[in-house]
Amino acid sequence: MCSLFHLSDKAPFSKSLLIILSALAFLLAVPFSKYKSLFMYNLQTIKQEFQIWRLICGRFICLDLTHAFCSSLLIYNFRIFERRYGSRKFASFLLCSWVFSALFDTLLVEALHYACDVKVDVLPSGLLAPVFALFVPFYCSIPRVQVTQVLGQFTITNKSLVYLVGLQLLTSSSFMWIIALSGLTSGMLYHKNVFKTQNVIFIPDWVARCGSYTLEPLFSIDEPTLESAVGMGATLDIQRQQRMDRLDQQLLLSQLPHMRRNTQQQGGQINWNRFFPSLRQRWNANHQADPRLAQNTPANPLQEVSEEQCYFLLQVARLMEMGFSRVDALEALRASNNDINMATNFLLQH
Repeated sequence: MCSLFHLSDKAPFSKSLLIILSALAFLLAVPFSKYKSLFMYNLQTIKQEFQIWRLICGRFICLDLTHAFCSSLLIYNFRIFERRYGSRKFASFLLCSWVFSALFDTLLVEALHYACDVKVDVLPSGLLAPVFALFVPFYCSIPRVQVTQVLGQFTITNKSLVYLVGLQLLTSSSFMWIIALSGLTSGMLYHKNVFKTQNVIFIPDWVARCGSYTLEPLFSIDEPTLESAVGMGATLDIQRQQRMDRLDQQLLLSQLPHMRRNTQQQGGQINWNRFFPSLRQRWNANHQADPRLAQNTPANPLQEVSEEQCYFLLQVARLMEMGFSRVDALEALRASNNDINMATNFLLQH
């Protein structure tokens, strides 16, 4: 069954969640600011009057635009997990962390009251604890790829910006550390599957099907089959390049069995021009335009390609099959020392 909650290359759940949270935060900040008090995350009111609706709204809608902006930026960066695990599991992670962090918020506030005699009535509102929970799989499963160095000592990686945004969100309120601690704890419980939490709290299948029927049409945009007669030249060039990349990918995959048989017959050497004449000519033209890529191919068009280079081209074809361009795939593989997993994570992060 090809549904939204199983095939999620476009991360539809993250995008819809991002739009809803941003819209609600803007509405309560500008036109309906007088109703903010109804959506405050007031633990004392919830505990004394058993207002469940206030608990749900207070832990979902951001009343501070700074919190809304930082959490939205983090959700946008964490959409990589929806692409990797699927929308259903990603939504189950958010739901489980939301439920457990609500319990941990209450426990931490009570512990702070009895241990330090500090009474906390109102906590920062919004979908903040699940956002902090996503830092657990981000730290554990996303590899660090060095981008540059500052002053020769401080290393900037592909994860530095996300951590800086998380630090900004953590320091934006005096009691945000309670939300962060409860979120990280709940994220650890789900990521490690403590007490079989992944089997206890999850999105039901009928909810997944409803999400597929409602959200999939909004985020699945068919690619144009023909070029429009009217359009900007740069846009048409990009479309042509994307089609060329797809043809290259199909050609590489279709000729792979012939390449392997030819490698066995020739003792590990492949005649490139025999199988890829047109592709080779176009690739040489691209390398003349971009000299940085020249080191990845032989200088002589008639030179035979080794088995190691064929393996490299196969890795490029796999990345192109995921939707990345040939140039980005080559640069990512070169930066990751031909590790396709690290190159994939690097491309998804950028």
